[in-house]
Amino acid sequence: MKNNSTFEFGTIAGLILGVLSIFGSFLLEGGTLGALILIPAMLIVFGGTIATAMIGSPAKIFFKIPSFIKLALIPPKFNVVETIETIVNYAIIARKDGILALEKEVNNVSHPFLKKMLRLAIDGTDPETIREIADVEINYITERHMANATVFQKMGGYAPTMGIIGTVMGLISTLANAGGDPNELIRHIASAFIATLWGVFSANIIWLPIADRLKAIHAEEKILLEIIVEGVLAIQAGEVPTIIKTKLYSMFPISEQKIED
Repeated sequence: MKNNSTFEFGTIAGLILGVLSIFGSFLLEGGTLGALILIPAMLIVFGGTIATAMIGSPAKIFFKIPSFIKLALIPPKFNVVETIETIVNYAIIARKDGILALEKEVNNVSHPFLKKMLRLAIDGTDPETIREIADVEINYITERHMANATVFQKMGGYAPTMGIIGTVMGLISTLANAGGDPNELIRHIASAFIATLWGVFSANIIWLPIADRLKAIHAEEKILLEIIVEGVLAIQAGEVPTIIKTKLYSMFPISEQKIED
């Protein structure tokens, strides 16, 4: 039972659609690509955003930002259905031969959380203690994942501010050279606002969506962990395998329960 990673086409499609919608409309209105690709403005926005993230985040989290971006693009595939079927099979064995019969099965379990919960049940740990241990681990996992997502949330807040800083700097430079060609002055003012564009764009198309994607991945994993806890406790209680299966699938929406019947 493995949680394989799969390329998230929806994330890439959304990014492409966002770029085409925003920049494409700019080009359709008569703008030019050269006006958008302004290196100083992009440097202020992206460099400043990364710098503020570096200042405000622990180093161990900051240096994992590339891996978090990769995780958002290639998220793990949580095999919830396969996990339920595995738990039901273990319930059948335990129902027939006793829970100690799972001793020889537990070493073949690939999911570390399921292996831990099964080991606790086989060792005779009382259900309340098993649930307490599970809750502690799930809570710590949640805290770690939320901390990872928070980095991108903060970057989504920093980026527009960096854009405003870039725009202000551009306007200061432009006004300092006022008195020359009015057309040239107007062109420089327009260029100054490109920094604001990049700041708002990067916040709402890159950083904040990545934060939301990481939260969604965590929510999927949390459901899997909760299913494992309920399944193992049901096995320990000696419940009928068909009841266990029904109970675990009841954690899905009704439409998905029908699909998996």
